[in-house]
Amino acid sequence: MLAIPELAMPKSQKVTTVCNGKREVWTDYEQAKAYFLELMMTTDGEEREGAECVYIQLTHGLSECSDEDD
Repeated sequence: MLAIPELAMPKSQKVTTVCNGKREVWTDYEQAKAYFLELMMTTDGEEREGAECVYIQLTHGLSECSDEDD
């Protein structure tokens, strides 16, 4: 049995993020997580909320993360 749940493990290192209207494609999953964690900690208001939303999705292992409502 795996120590980390399979859902928490990214299937690939590539991830697409959309935050505050800016779309980015990352080739390093951990770099994207670090970026959004830092953004979340250094901003406030809507920008922080968007970064937090994307960061939470990244921690769940999603390959497409967005702060936009569907």
